[in-house]
Amino acid sequence: MKSQDATIVSVSQKVGVSVSTVSRVLNGKSEQYRISKSTQKLILDAAAELNYSPNLLARGLRLNKTNTIGYIIPDIANPFFSRIADNVEKHARKKGYSVVICNSEEETNAEKILVKTLAERKIDGVIISPVGQEIQHILELKERNIPIILIDRYFPGKEIPFVTSDNYKGAFTAVKYLIENGHTKIACIQGLEDTQPVFERVRGYKDALKEFKLEVDEDLIVGDSFSEENGYIETKLLLKNNKKPTAIFGLSNLISFGAMRALREEGLNIPDDMSLITFDDLPYLDYLSTPMTAVQQQGSEIGNIATKMLIDQIESGRNFEQEGIFLPTKLIIRSSVKKMTAGKE
Repeated sequence: MKSQDATIVSVSQKVGVSVSTVSRVLNGKSEQYRISKSTQKLILDAAAELNYSPNLLARGLRLNKTNTIGYIIPDIANPFFSRIADNVEKHARKKGYSVVICNSEEETNAEKILVKTLAERKIDGVIISPVGQEIQHILELKERNIPIILIDRYFPGKEIPFVTSDNYKGAFTAVKYLIENGHTKIACIQGLEDTQPVFERVRGYKDALKEFKLEVDEDLIVGDSFSEENGYIETKLLLKNNKKPTAIFGLSNLISFGAMRALREEGLNIPDDMSLITFDDLPYLDYLSTPMTAVQQQGSEIGNIATKMLIDQIESGRNFEQEGIFLPTKLIIRSSVKKMTAGKE
């Protein structure tokens, strides 16, 4: 303890500010106490020069706080979740927290083990993008008074705060755009069944068809995961279907990438032979041979808001009642949808 106090004192003496100011900067509280950027830089430079290294374990034991949060994601290879993870880590670091990122690989049993492991490591709170099919292990965190925020997938009525996209409206807008371009046979390749985003996106798909008095053909709603393999296999099967669609709505970018490969192997071009819209936008969709129309989600904002909510919950010491935040989506129109002429299907 003495060596840590002496180090903080030596930093404060070198910069010419109070020990409390040094402590606030080194603990990520600069914004909260309105400490200027120039003072922050002086303190951080002095700490580096003096090789200041706080005893985080001792501080954690003293305060019953580890300044560590966990983030469990279902698929680290999915660009949507990796983008969110990047923003969770950046925002947490600014607030003085480290992040342990765990990958459940869309397996509920793996998620249960990760939840248990993080709880045993005495993390201060957990952000979870759950697999989304079971909740009991997540409720156990709540019973242990460990703050939780859900991202993307959530459980209505379970009083767990969450941040997600307006999946229903995003899907509705995408399918409406296809219909307005003359498409009436639209396939929907869905992701993991029994998850809230899939439920809302499929509902949006169906309601758009109904609004235009078009039949909802359950044979054109296919798929069972958010993976490229799912998009690839289901597209191959759709092309052999005697109800062959003129457009495909992929409920994730990975699904849509799989669909693109299947179409290419069959010698079909986008959009001349098949139109394609994906849910979730990526910068490089602009650079495909046929730039892809996409439903844009605010992945960065989702990560930032969820992290802020979790840290507010940790530092206020109170559990929030369910606070669902739905961020709007936007349809980014590119070149992957063909305008059908009357009588052509």
